[in-house]
Amino acid sequence: MAYVISDACVSCGTCEPECPVGAISQGDSQYQIDAGACVSCGTCAGVCPTGAISSED
Repeated sequence: MAYVISDACVSCGTCEPECPVGAISQGDSQYQIDAGACVSCGTCAGVCPTGAISSED
């Protein structure tokens, strides 16, 4: 399952450079993950300081 970024995102940008497939980008109000490109590795969730990233259930 792809990872998603919740409203807890503060747009710090920590996750974007950590994504090995470049699936994370800055959206209008916060960062977003391209579900089609996400490989569900969880690297982004591990570096998010606010815990805003989780896997879709």
